[in-house]
Amino acid sequence: MPLDKKLKDRIVQIVGANGCITEPREMGSYLHEDRGIFVGNAAMVVRPTSTTEVAKIVNLCAEYGQPIVPQGGNTGLCGGAVPFEHGDELVLALERLNRIRETDPINYTLVAEAGCILTDIQKTADETGCLFPLSLAAEGTCQIGGNLATNAGGSNVLRYGNARDLVLGLEVVLPDGSIWNGLRALTKDNTGYALKHVFIGAEGSLGIITAAVLKLFPKPTEVQTALCALDKLDSVTRLLSVARSITGDSITGFELISRFALAVCAKHIPGASDPLNTPHPWYVLIEISTARPNANLRDCIENLLAECLDNKVISDAVVAENLEQAASLWRMRDSLSEAQKREGASIKHDISVPVSKVPEFIEIAQDRVRKAFPGARPCPFGHLGDGNIHFNVSQPPDHDANTFLAKRAEMNRIVHDIVHDMGGSISAEHGIGRLKVNEIRNYKDDIELDLMSRIKRAIDPDNIMNPGKVLS
Repeated sequence: MPLDKKLKDRIVQIVGANGCITEPREMGSYLHEDRGIFVGNAAMVVRPTSTTEVAKIVNLCAEYGQPIVPQGGNTGLCGGAVPFEHGDELVLALERLNRIRETDPINYTLVAEAGCILTDIQKTADETGCLFPLSLAAEGTCQIGGNLATNAGGSNVLRYGNARDLVLGLEVVLPDGSIWNGLRALTKDNTGYALKHVFIGAEGSLGIITAAVLKLFPKPTEVQTALCALDKLDSVTRLLSVARSITGDSITGFELISRFALAVCAKHIPGASDPLNTPHPWYVLIEISTARPNANLRDCIENLLAECLDNKVISDAVVAENLEQAASLWRMRDSLSEAQKREGASIKHDISVPVSKVPEFIEIAQDRVRKAFPGARPCPFGHLGDGNIHFNVSQPPDHDANTFLAKRAEMNRIVHDIVHDMGGSISAEHGIGRLKVNEIRNYKDDIELDLMSRIKRAIDPDNIMNPGKVLS
């Protein structure tokens, strides 16, 4: 759909011709998400270079009633940053807001603009002798604004928390174009509502995050990594409990991997292989780290594994001998989604349940899925340490991909009902976006949905900020 000519001309005056994309071919990468579930259209893609430019654009859109889709990296898996097919929306991409404004290693903070690539933030923190612990498979391309808008999780949540736990302050452009400057680098600020949490996880539906004060941590001086094999899924929570106790809660990663997931990775990912001599039904990738000098974590992890072997909690294990071997183990874990994609179509579930219920959930979900969809191959893996499991299901080898994917709603209901009965969440770290906007109505309390709707109406009464996402 063509944009109002006056609005278009005024936007071009703000960001310049190079900041606007209107040709369909050039807009292509901004209009779809990685899995291809959603492919939209847009009236224009606008790429501002400053918060002031973002504010001016949003102010104009508010004047014209022009809906906006904020986009920060577009690596999400729920379609939250993808415009709808009708093409009436303006995509506001934040990739050119990519400056690190300030680093303060004494205060352990860093101020980054929304378009900064996550790995660039990690490297900047490292150069100052600090750690920014948010880490996920897409970190080489995802942007911090998108990470915060979706409250990204990743592999370090057990130790450091979700994205919202790593933020002290925000700068946000509101739906009327005004700028809330909440870039306060304070650990303690008890002066009313914690407004930053209104916008973190809101997926751009309440405003556009343009910068953030991020928490840094002391850089680890020693890291140890091990892969453990388990013959019984029930043993995994005991392993976690023993590991937390023996290591003094120094665990930074605790990743569950099913045999099927590891086998698919070894099959499809060059250089990937099972590092143990015999196959086992379950594996756990454990990482422990510390910033204390001379902590001797090697003895610590070896003592942990020895005790768990003696008590038959685990049946085998291997400890990375160097950084290269540790990186190889993590590459295997981070490649699981890509490997599953190469194995064929899959129906994915990003769920969380209380950690103590993870084994029960997996056993029940696998059983019900296999009974309802003969030949389907469950591929559970993920961040067991914080209760977040990616319960993905690969198509039967002899099935047509589209026929299998057509069963998504039926399978979702089976899996999500189990999650709900266990007091869990149907979206642990990927958000709601377009994919689950109707699904959450089956599981969220009416009062909770009403409160969310009231907040949306109060902050964005004209519904121009990412309409149709999070709330339908």
